[in-house]
Amino acid sequence: KPDALLPTLGGQTGLNIAYFLNEMGILKKYGVETIGANIEAIARAEDREKFKETMNKIGLKVPESGIAKNLDEGVKLANRIGLPVILRPGFCLGGSGGSCVYNKEELEPLLQFALDTSPIHEVLVEQSVLGWKEVEFEMMRDCQDNIITICSMENVDPMGVHTGDSMVVAPAQTLTLKECSNLIEWSKKVIRAINITGGGTNLQFAVHPDNGDVVIIEINPRVSRSSALASKATGFPIA
Repeated sequence: KPDALLPTLGGQTGLNIAYFLNEMGILKKYGVETIGANIEAIARAEDREKFKETMNKIGLKVPESGIAKNLDEGVKLANRIGLPVILRPGFCLGGSGGSCVYNKEELEPLLQFALDTSPIHEVLVEQSVLGWKEVEFEMMRDCQDNIITICSMENVDPMGVHTGDSMVVAPAQTLTLKECSNLIEWSKKVIRAINITGGGTNLQFAVHPDNGDVVIIEINPRVSRSSALASKATGFPIA
């Protein structure tokens, strides 16, 4: 049997497998330790409600949102927040099952699709930040709390176009030095709050193009497509 599991190098599937092996009691039964990101860290990053709570504790804004576990809850949340809204299924890879809902006619079918896509049958119904800049940071932290910034990245398209469908440039092109420094400091606070201690971590922020307001969209405590881009752009062999 393995002594330890390093889920951060297995992509989204690696995180999901580690999480559900723990839920099933398999890791405890065989005494397997998770390293890099423990189960609590994975839950804080991947469970949308826990992620929101963690960000609120450190004072970082997230878009207004709520968790829906069924169709009725999702419709009520969308009506309260106001359309358009973003649907983000929990524990999913690369935006799978997610969508932007612009009107009531498409709300229920897209919501049901998102619920069916999530392995835990949960969807974050989130305020839209369409048109904001989408900025990413690739960071690494070790168990001694040393943190380095691999690079910043900026999507050519604004929020509303999925990262996987957008041109991304590294380093970020339109941030001021102050904005970039502030986002790096926020990134460090987020990594410490989630408690990731090994492997690359990708953080995604939305920045208002006029007033500079910042909200965090998500964190990926794993090697991702962005990690590969950061590696190619900087020469750091992280992916």
